[in-house]
Amino acid sequence: MSTLSAVPLAAPAVVQTRQPRHSALYLLVLAGVFLVVNALQVTLVTGNPRVWLGIATWIACTGIGWILTRRLLAGTDRLIFATCMVMSGWGLLMIYRLLPNFGDRQAVWLVVGTVAMLTALRFPDLLGRMRRYRYSILLGGTLLLLATILFGTNPSGFASAPALWLGTGSVFFQPSELLKIVLVVFLASYLAEQYPVLRSAALFERKRRLFLAPRIAGPVVLMWGICVVILVWQRDLGTAILFFALFVCLLYVASGSNWVLVAAAGLILAAGAVAYFLFDVVQLRVDIWVNPWIDPDNRAYQIVQSLMTFSAGGVFGQGIGLGYPSYVPVIHSDFMFAAIAEEFGFLGVITVIALLMVLVSRSFRIAALQQGKPYQTLLAVGFCSLIAVQSLMIMGGVVKIIPLTGVTLPFISYGGSSLVVSFFMVGILLRLSAVKG
Repeated sequence: MSTLSAVPLAAPAVVQTRQPRHSALYLLVLAGVFLVVNALQVTLVTGNPRVWLGIATWIACTGIGWILTRRLLAGTDRLIFATCMVMSGWGLLMIYRLLPNFGDRQAVWLVVGTVAMLTALRFPDLLGRMRRYRYSILLGGTLLLLATILFGTNPSGFASAPALWLGTGSVFFQPSELLKIVLVVFLASYLAEQYPVLRSAALFERKRRLFLAPRIAGPVVLMWGICVVILVWQRDLGTAILFFALFVCLLYVASGSNWVLVAAAGLILAAGAVAYFLFDVVQLRVDIWVNPWIDPDNRAYQIVQSLMTFSAGGVFGQGIGLGYPSYVPVIHSDFMFAAIAEEFGFLGVITVIALLMVLVSRSFRIAALQQGKPYQTLLAVGFCSLIAVQSLMIMGGVVKIIPLTGVTLPFISYGGSSLVVSFFMVGILLRLSAVKG
């Protein structure tokens, strides 16, 4: 049983968050030097100075965020803030190196994301309001999902591509990103109220040696059914798996039942097997995962180029602007991890993983310190589980450890919806980390 599930959520709070004093500032200064040096090389190699607009935007957002996070709410875990800013700056640098036009858009979304994070810190009763209006939030999320199913489009213009966006003109957003927050808020609030019942059901399981108590099995099957509907209607394998994994993490922490993980694994395998035979897109991704070399110039071109990009990077990388990651289709979005691997090498890959581990570990620490507050604990678990699972899904898919699911790498890949939602989640985590919150 994990540490979080073993610690009673209703126990009295007896610990304080230990804040790193200067680590966050040192990390941001080091990141600033790193970005400036690499931006200079991008300018020299490409002859395009537009990258400096992105660097200036990052410096402004970082400086304002650093000052206001402390003024708006004392005692926040500033290492979380620093880590997400480092990753967003690195991602912005890479987008400018690959597609300068998309870099300008990402710079705008970085500003919006920073505002979203500070907004989460600005309102003292934000967590309480989200809890009180959870059914209204869930209704809004459901309507948004239905709107996507009925009126969704794809900005790429390909008829065969999943229609997962809403918008008009040149402005689009992906509702599934906003649904992450909706789902975490609703599940954290609901499971916090059901915590005593769920713990009793788990105890009943152990005493009667049941596989899964009905009170726990029912929600698992229900959530599985909802994710299958998302998969069927939208052909969005990544979102369906992500939502179900989020639900399983929260239910496991709330109930403490190990059988939740066993049942969830079985249901995911069952849904995957059915989807393989029903949907061409799922079948394609599984086939090229098993053996991409059967058709390396056509259906498996993307993943084959990604593997070659990784191999070209070596230990130290080709250097920013000196590699050829653009051979990988959609490199700025789904395959940004591969671009970093080629131009910054194995060291760059390890650094990205380390930054994500710092962010997730600090977030789980916040969850563990919210003893006596089930709602706050489950909020923190939900948001950091989203970041962790999504990161593992895309990094594993890019290197062919698991089938590719088409999600973004948080804070690094191009995508306005993903970046803004990720920053808002960080704002909630910063609020939860505050000594006085």
